[in-house]
Amino acid sequence: MSTAHGIQQEGATAVAQMLHGYGVTHLFMVPAIMRRTFAELERLHAEIAPIATHGEKAAVYMADGYARAGGRPGICAAQAVGALNLAAGLREPFLARSPVVALTGGRLPQTKFRQVYQEADDLPAFDQVTKFNGAVDDVTRLPDMLRYAFRAATTGSPGPVHLQIQGNEGQLDREVGVLDAVVEPEFAAVPPFRPRPDDEAVRTALGMLEAAARPVLVAGGGVRWSGAASELVALAEALAIPVATSANGRAAMIGTGRLSAGVVGTYSRECANQIVNRADLVCFIGTQTGGMTTHFWAVPPIGTPAIQIDIEPTALGRNYPLQARVLGDARTVLGRMRELADPATASRRAAWLAEVDDLKASWRARHNGVMTSDDLPIRPERLCADLTSIMPEDAIIAVDTGHAGMWMSQYFDLTRPGQDYLRSCGHLGWAFSAGIGAKCAVPDRPVIVFTGDAGLYYHLAEIETAVRCHISTVTIVNDNCGGNQSKRGFDRAYGGEATPTSRRMWTYADVDLARLATDMGALGIRVDKPGQLRPGLEQALAADRPAVIDVRTDINVTAPLAVS
Repeated sequence: MSTAHGIQQEGATAVAQMLHGYGVTHLFMVPAIMRRTFAELERLHAEIAPIATHGEKAAVYMADGYARAGGRPGICAAQAVGALNLAAGLREPFLARSPVVALTGGRLPQTKFRQVYQEADDLPAFDQVTKFNGAVDDVTRLPDMLRYAFRAATTGSPGPVHLQIQGNEGQLDREVGVLDAVVEPEFAAVPPFRPRPDDEAVRTALGMLEAAARPVLVAGGGVRWSGAASELVALAEALAIPVATSANGRAAMIGTGRLSAGVVGTYSRECANQIVNRADLVCFIGTQTGGMTTHFWAVPPIGTPAIQIDIEPTALGRNYPLQARVLGDARTVLGRMRELADPATASRRAAWLAEVDDLKASWRARHNGVMTSDDLPIRPERLCADLTSIMPEDAIIAVDTGHAGMWMSQYFDLTRPGQDYLRSCGHLGWAFSAGIGAKCAVPDRPVIVFTGDAGLYYHLAEIETAVRCHISTVTIVNDNCGGNQSKRGFDRAYGGEATPTSRRMWTYADVDLARLATDMGALGIRVDKPGQLRPGLEQALAADRPAVIDVRTDINVTAPLAVS
């Protein structure tokens, strides 16, 4: 049977056709969910690889890494009993504004409230961590709801969405109906639209930048999602304005350029915070101006003259009073600003750039000793500095939160425009799984993960997933046998002095992670001396299989805290 709006077919067939039509290449899940759909994907030769993980959060993080690296929605799924674990994982892409489409099983109407095995009402849990959260209880709604999911995930400020498919394993896909498997290809990637700004608003903001003596641009993750790095750099160079980035926006500006101020905020480089706080005008671009980027609104302090550019109307002025605001796609806005910019005004900022250079040089001089140290155990500063010099020019690096994020924000730099930087927005253990997803999205690029032993332990079982699925990431572990970011907090709680009991809460057993990885089928490499990282990384990148580099570092070295 067919109509003008579709043909009689099984739900699984329509979903498989649509996922293929949207260009999905991998689906990350914990079995069993929508089994008929997976069978249809194989029958249709859709070339969508199912990646069966050992945990729902890992599946979300893989989909998130896939989305961030590939610039298109990542798909994850779990049966009903694992739905809450999936919701917990969605906190990360929600905070990072990453387009993840999550599918879970749901309750059947005929068994609700009857204590069916594993039954619970999971749907409300997704409200706080998604842009859209909906249930599909009729097979004929599968196509339009899936279209809406892609549309919601990619438009405006991107973000995760959730569809609960009826049946504890999403068995709704077995039912038959008149289904319209139409795909909207414009919503297969971010951004689907590039809204043009009001020209008067652009001219107002630009005029303020040109008139300022000490302006600074603060670029966030929206610059990265927009693909606006070239336009950002062009505007900054034309007007001689330094650029600080959030951790999410780091790939917008290589860290070794003269105009780069570094990563600003709580997980930051000291000179970046100093530069932003000495500015007489701050221009926020594609950033939510949240607590981490602004060190809880102290960098810059509220009241600093500010302007903001964002694709999301509600973001404009959310945390800082603004003197000008521009609504629009970052690449479009910055491109228009560059067209209108007067480079002659750059001379007004010669003294400002000299001051910026001095702040950066002072920071480097004070930290050069630890960045080149031959101390044993290895210092994390040396590890990050060495990684700067040996990272391949087209590599993607996924970085965990906590000390991993602090070390990398301070002592690591991107040196080539083709390099990319993905970071956890607050969930320890994210990076390893996200790296697996990133490699699935861009299999021809090197993907390096930077985490600690505390982070790797969260999803250690996914080493087996990477081995089984032939996903060749390289994971560098800052292994100090502990989670020493917690040291300061426990020491304070215990009156300023560590006790054996307090240390047990943040120190771990000495485990040879290289040997463990080898036993799981990956390549395990142990690094005990600073000079061993380069050959170890070269060996890992050439191995064409998952690799774990266990770098033994000093547990007594803690990352410097942010200054404001």
